[in-house]
Amino acid sequence: METLQVEGIATPVSRVGLGTSAIGGWMWGGMDDAQSVATIHAAIDAGINLIDTAPVYGFGHSEEVVGEALQGLRDKAVIATKAGLDWPDGSVRRNAAAMRIRTEIEQSLRRLRTDRIDLYQIHWPDPLVPHEETATQLQRLQRDGKMLAIGVSNYSPSQMESFSRNAPLATVQPPYNLFERSIEKDVLPYARQHSLTVSVHGALCRGL
Repeated sequence: METLQVEGIATPVSRVGLGTSAIGGWMWGGMDDAQSVATIHAAIDAGINLIDTAPVYGFGHSEEVVGEALQGLRDKAVIATKAGLDWPDGSVRRNAAAMRIRTEIEQSLRRLRTDRIDLYQIHWPDPLVPHEETATQLQRLQRDGKMLAIGVSNYSPSQMESFSRNAPLATVQPPYNLFERSIEKDVLPYARQHSLTVSVHGALCRGL
């Protein structure tokens, strides 16, 4: 397995990661938790240590399954999760306010059964919250040792530029696959110019 270094994370990160959106069982049909745990164990045995999850995947269930699977294996895994979404009435909406992020990271740490998150990412840019507020809160959490590296997902270069004025960005996670290649025009050149690690989602384009 090839690995690379991500700024802020001492452990070499596998170039292949395991996405766990379907493990949450939300929007993609039901999943068997025992099978999910076995899948995570098989990934680690194969040299894949990057496990990518998010609170919104099954409204916390994906993180709980990842936390269960990594008991006794925590030091073999690089956990990436996200923040910045809310679902007070069951309807998902963006919320990257400082208070929401502070609440989310504590919930994620509990569900994942860990004292730190290796890569903490803002799931979607929130047009109603200034980048400064979001980034400043993430930097506080980083200083507190709650997480090691800061990332963003689904951000444009201009949004990353604004965000990075207030916190050091290590990664960006855009969609990228054989069919969705628009990031070749802007996000990839920006990431290369600013030495950001690109961790794409939708690599199989939802199975297509």
